[in-house]
Amino acid sequence: MAGTSSKKRKRPGSKKHVSRGNPQKTTQSQNPARVEKARASDWIGAARLRTLPLAATPVLIGTGAALVVTDAFHWVIALCCFVVAIALQIGVNYANDYSDGIRGTDDYRVGPARLTGARKANPRTVLLVALSFFAVAAVAGLAIVIRTEQWWMLLVGVISITAAWFYTGGKRPYGYYGFGEVVVFVFFGLVATLGTTWVQAFVLPQEAWFGAIAAGLFACAVLLANNLRDIDQDRKAGKRTLTVLIGRTATRWLFTVFVLLPFAIAILLALVYPIAWLSLLPMVAAVAAILIVWTYRDPRELVVALSVTSLTSLAYGAVLCWAFVG
Repeated sequence: MAGTSSKKRKRPGSKKHVSRGNPQKTTQSQNPARVEKARASDWIGAARLRTLPLAATPVLIGTGAALVVTDAFHWVIALCCFVVAIALQIGVNYANDYSDGIRGTDDYRVGPARLTGARKANPRTVLLVALSFFAVAAVAGLAIVIRTEQWWMLLVGVISITAAWFYTGGKRPYGYYGFGEVVVFVFFGLVATLGTTWVQAFVLPQEAWFGAIAAGLFACAVLLANNLRDIDQDRKAGKRTLTVLIGRTATRWLFTVFVLLPFAIAILLALVYPIAWLSLLPMVAAVAAILIVWTYRDPRELVVALSVTSLTSLAYGAVLCWAFVG
């Protein structure tokens, strides 16, 4: 009996540390010695290409709205706006990978593996990549400011990059306290769309405002689908997203409203711009995404809903741009 008891006795230091993902205390959730070398596919996956259509949507809508009030197509400025939007989206994706990874939040993930959380890359490398994309966005934004001489927009750029970082970065990231959807709506909807229109037309017609609201709603819907997938894991990690705060059923209803409202806006715009009726075609895909959100069994199915919603926003933005131009 004594021999059996001694064999069961735990060795000193054998107790495993379980990270709780406390947003108040940043911790290193990995052993640097165990870091694997990430492949190109891992880095591409960490950029979360499925979210990039959300960055293109406000640029398309904003450019179309600008052409409503001006005959000149400033393609260079429009291209720079596109670079800013895409670089910020990729930058925030890598920044989230880094911040969630070092907190241990991604230790509970059920979605696609992350670079930092899955120990596929050194956290500092992921951080440098995130900062590099923020730098690309800053350079493209500076080019727009110099070309348009709208110097006050430098402040808008600084605030946008700061908001991108503090979504999951810093000691008190707002994404951990239920404010993610609000900030996403403001920056990936209003700021991105209205900013694109302003630098090309120096005026903000009502078409830009309607389009900005629609773009922001799609972006919020994608974030809801993402957070619904991770709701149980986020609870364990102490990440209080809006979905964690309001629960699954309320999130499903909110997702449904966010996805359908842009089409109500399109119907309103179609009274003046008939081509906007064609934006109802992507609604078929949107309804499919809603059905997945309401009927999914495996949380991974929500990755499909997220991707479909993102692509729906791109198709919607393209048709709305065409309606404004044509």
